[in-house]
Amino acid sequence: MTAQDQIKDTVSKNDVVLFMKGTKSMPQCGFSSRVAGVLNFMGVDYHDINVLSDDGIRQGIKDYSDWPTIPQLYVKGEFVGGCDIITEMTLSGELDTLFAENGVTFDKDAADKIREANG
Repeated sequence: MTAQDQIKDTVSKNDVVLFMKGTKSMPQCGFSSRVAGVLNFMGVDYHDINVLSDDGIRQGIKDYSDWPTIPQLYVKGEFVGGCDIITEMTLSGELDTLFAENGVTFDKDAADKIREANG
C-alpha cells in the first residue's frame, strides 16, 4: 500500500483525522500542539497520525492535500486546513458549525470558553 493509499484509507475511515508532528498526548511542535489542544479541549474524538514516525506519510500528506505544512486536519475525508486556519475557524465559530454539520460530537461550552479567552 502506498502512502497515498494509506492516507486515503485513514481519512475515509475516521470522521476526524489530524496529521501532526507527535501525538495528541505528546505533540512535538507548537503548531501541532495548538491544533491538538483545541481538539482535546473541545472533547473531539479524533485519530492522530504522527508524521515524524513515517517519512512516506510526512511527505505523502503534503502531496495528498497539496498543502505544504503540518499539522493538517481532515473532517469526513475533507481537508480543512492547518494551524492558522483551524485557529481562525475556532475563534469565528466556523469549526463548531463544521463539526455540527458533519455529526462530529464536541463540547460547545469548551468552544465558547476558547473564544471567550481569546476575544
